[in-house]
Amino acid sequence: MTKVAIIGAGITGLSSAFFIKKHFPNVDITIYEASDVPGGKIKTVSRDGYTIELGPESYLGRKSIMTEVAKEVGIPEEDIITNQTGQSYIFARNQLYPIPGGSILGIPTDIKPFVTTKLISFKGKLRALKDLTRKPISMNEDISVGAFFRYRLGDEILENLIEPLLSGIYGTDIDQLSLMSTFPNFKTLEDTHGSIMKGMQKVRLHREKQDQHNTEGPQGQFKQFRHGLYDLIIQLERWLKQHHVAFEYNTPIENLVRQQKGYNVVTAHETSTFFDGVIVTTPHHVFHKWFEADPAFDYFKHLEASSVATIVFAFDEKNIKNTHNGTGFVIARTSNTSITACTWTTKKWPHTTPDGKVLIRAYIGKPGNDIVKTHSNEELVAIAKKDLSQMMTFYDEPDFTIVNKMIDASPQYHVGHIHNIKRIQEHIYKEYPHLQITGAPFEAVGLPDCIQQAQDAVQRLIPRIQT
Repeated sequence: MTKVAIIGAGITGLSSAFFIKKHFPNVDITIYEASDVPGGKIKTVSRDGYTIELGPESYLGRKSIMTEVAKEVGIPEEDIITNQTGQSYIFARNQLYPIPGGSILGIPTDIKPFVTTKLISFKGKLRALKDLTRKPISMNEDISVGAFFRYRLGDEILENLIEPLLSGIYGTDIDQLSLMSTFPNFKTLEDTHGSIMKGMQKVRLHREKQDQHNTEGPQGQFKQFRHGLYDLIIQLERWLKQHHVAFEYNTPIENLVRQQKGYNVVTAHETSTFFDGVIVTTPHHVFHKWFEADPAFDYFKHLEASSVATIVFAFDEKNIKNTHNGTGFVIARTSNTSITACTWTTKKWPHTTPDGKVLIRAYIGKPGNDIVKTHSNEELVAIAKKDLSQMMTFYDEPDFTIVNKMIDASPQYHVGHIHNIKRIQEHIYKEYPHLQITGAPFEAVGLPDCIQQAQDAVQRLIPRIQT
């Protein structure tokens, strides 16, 4: 029987096991996890009637692979929830502005709300309109997202509208963030339509056409599960155990020793087990030490990662005043805050909060800033509350707060990242036919992306080791 080891029991590792058992049911699988629970960055807390996400909050619904997996492992259709739609804001120049209607990821696609917004000056609007006539930007293999949008739309649109929405997704300085690693479709739209605004307008019209066929009316972009994202982890683990997948928790891996047709997986407990194939889904600072003798992996020695924290506030509704009718806001660099964004969770996900209560999630941690590492949980709560008091009024202390630090959790996709990753992936495929390495250090950031990478890794590995 073919034996496969999966290292890491986060969403990528569990999904890898799922796709193996779905398509290659006779493969014997062991999942190794250094901690005592599965799930990786996904953490859901149930407390006092609240359902609280401490890691990822939701997933992009149009990337349907996650919804499909959820249904297959037993989450009912009625427990897959779409977010409440509502106004989103940008906190720029120390005040809240509604994100202009018709913008997608900060890119204007509808002239009227763009012209009337007070977020951008008249001069900034005129500069952005040059996008309609500018030639596509010339580049070699890659360019920063910042350089791309500064050329197309100008500094003001980038810094007050696009950067707050995009840089927070990847936790990277926008002027270092790789375009081809994160949003290569922007370059494709520019080349195809001669303008990023024209290209995104086509995207908007296509989405509106799709919405017309939706009998339920306008829907939010994001999805969640009634009992929290961790419900998917619970159901995946249950499903895998029913399909005879073995789990080894509290078992860090010390080394992978290459054999002629497989690997000996050496644990920190000094046990060694042979496997025909291995899928690695750990952070890069964990796996790169197993390949120190191979210079092709040197990129991972220098791949930076940023640290972020989620800060949750639970209030009695009488102790907080928020007059803004919306789902949350992101923060532009023109504002003086330490937090980078805030979700008014009660408004966006009403099912998470008991009646008469209010739940808020703030995010803190910027590229090049060690505030998450250098400050205690109590200090981060105080900093976040002080920042949030600029947008809402607090009459008393919260019922409780929770801080979840994610140290070195977000790999920095700097310019050239995708070129390095493709080179490494080609090297692995050629020189390590019984190995796949996947997950956030490569391409995945969103949860559906991690699941898609898991499926791709399985399809590349299993047919090769079974021949």
